[in-house]
Amino acid sequence: MYPSSVQDYLRDHIRTVPDWPAPGVQFRDITPLLQDPKVFRILIDAFIHRYMDKALRPDVVAGLDARGFIIGSVIAYELGVGFVPIRKKGKLPFTTVEETYELEYGSATVELHTDAVQPGDKVLLIDDLIATGGTMMAGKKLLEKLGATVMEGAAIVDLPELGGSELLRTTGGLSLFTLVDFAGH
Repeated sequence: MYPSSVQDYLRDHIRTVPDWPAPGVQFRDITPLLQDPKVFRILIDAFIHRYMDKALRPDVVAGLDARGFIIGSVIAYELGVGFVPIRKKGKLPFTTVEETYELEYGSATVELHTDAVQPGDKVLLIDDLIATGGTMMAGKKLLEKLGATVMEGAAIVDLPELGGSELLRTTGGLSLFTLVDFAGH
């Protein structure tokens, strides 16, 4: 977690949309974080200050489709490392590896180019939000299939009541860094 003043500042700029995409869901919308240049800079700097530390500095940043692309590519640029997208099935033009994971109603598949990372690369895996953890777990498995090591998973928002962060830490063995926790869904 980050110092409470930054947490509170970022939390104040995350919009909650009730009953979207379904009744009872409190959707945490990060787009206001991106719209204001000052808020966006504070958001990115919170990640950069952590990953500039030599012990935590990745070789590559991998972003999960689609909001993980937005923050992940900027973080990779600021760190001076490469960025690789983990996309929904059917969106990448080259040879891919894929991983299917379960959703609340059905399943989904994500893909990664086979040359996206090299064996031994230390990868920071990033997304906007951790809910059930399925997407991040699938991304971790994809990167590991290619011989990379996912050093940490990172997200702006954690929804701990949905169990994803706990699943990723225990079952997935993944260290996590998040900036803001929201109680409830």
